Amino acid sequence: MKCPYCGHPDTRVVDSRPSDEGMAIRRRRECPSCGRRFTTYERTQLEPLMVVKRDGRKEPFNPDKLLRGLLLACEKRPVSEEVLRRFAYTFEDQVSGPEITSEEIGLKALAFLKELDHVAYIRFASVYREFDSVERFIEEIRSLASLGLPSKLPCTPEGAGEGREEP
Repeated sequence: MKCPYCGHPDTRVVDSRPSDEGMAIRRRRECPSCGRRFTTYERTQLEPLMVVKRDGRKEPFNPDKLLRGLLLACEKRPVSEEVLRRFAYTFEDQVSGPEITSEEIGLKALAFLKELDHVAYIRFASVYREFDSVERFIEEIRSLASLGLPSKLPCTPEGAGEGREEP
């Protein structure tokens, strides 16, 4: 398998074990060129999960596309890439049925990030929900803060928004 870090065409398996109650095989791989390690999952795929886009087009689900969005939202955040990778690559297993809308994928990703990291959640939401103003960011942050959910970091810094008049 090709190394995702340096592109070397071959890697070696250093550990292999059953995962997801025997429905997948988790493999730890190491690149002989750069020495970095990464995890792959092997599973049976009967039919590809189809994503119904907003314009009605259909395309096969691509976990790499979901992972890219999650990685962007979590950039420079204290979130393990392995946790994001596991979510993206086991996503299909949590979907019942042959199709899912892109909207449902976004909502599931938002729910996942809301529990994981509030800043990453806001970043993902700003793209997914197409925030077009600072007020929309503030509204979402206040909504998140009012839930009282635990976060790795507070979603609003101390004193943020004080001394400002409400629109």
